Amino acid sequence: MTTSRVFAADTEDGVALMDLRTARGAWRFLDPVGAGLWRRVVSGTPREQAVEELVAYWSQRGADPDQVRADMEALADQLDADGLFAAAPHPPANRASGVRYVDVGTRLRPGVRVAGHMGLGVALLLLRCLPVRLVVRTAQAVGRLPGRAASPEEADAVCAAVRRAVGWWPGRAACLEESLAAYLAAALTGCHVTWVLGARFVPQGAHAWIATAGAVHGQEPVDRVWPYRAALTVEPSN
Repeated sequence: MTTSRVFAADTEDGVALMDLRTARGAWRFLDPVGAGLWRRVVSGTPREQAVEELVAYWSQRGADPDQVRADMEALADQLDADGLFAAAPHPPANRASGVRYVDVGTRLRPGVRVAGHMGLGVALLLLRCLPVRLVVRTAQAVGRLPGRAASPEEADAVCAAVRRAVGWWPGRAACLEESLAAYLAAALTGCHVTWVLGARFVPQGAHAWIATAGAVHGQEPVDRVWPYRAALTVEPSN
């Protein structure tokens, strides 16, 4: 189980930092300039040296060195004060080879339908009563339960079951609630998927989803732009 509470989704368009120390979790997006400072510091370059390297780099391209230094020092002060230089970068090789879309018309076994409702109920309870870091720990504990890796079809089925259950729920259930519910529903049916929290930059936003080997599940072609880059993955340990 990871002990870090700050995670990073590092992309060519910038770095998205997810801070689980807040009750609901908070995202901070750094543009390519800010990401350059962050990457240097987390890789071991002293903060002052990292700032001066960026001052030299941008000065050679015509920027005012005093302004660059002031901007970089202000950003470094803020990231340092917020503890975001302690982020744990996610391994870069996390692009999914396939995106599978949810089909609520799929025929489902009764046990899968029940698991969808139970998974949604537990997910909503956890996310409303516990800070996100404890929800992640709970999900990690679920990943240690006996079970086998879900097939793509099984992952699709739990996504469809959760989506149907959401239709009966009078409140709002977004990607965080739905993905956690699908993760829990899969465990209730005796199989495991991976729960992922990540971000994108074009357009900018955060997202949560479930995955099997090489594919993400439960997406909608009308409102999902891929790829996202993972910041935190909860992997099954059995």
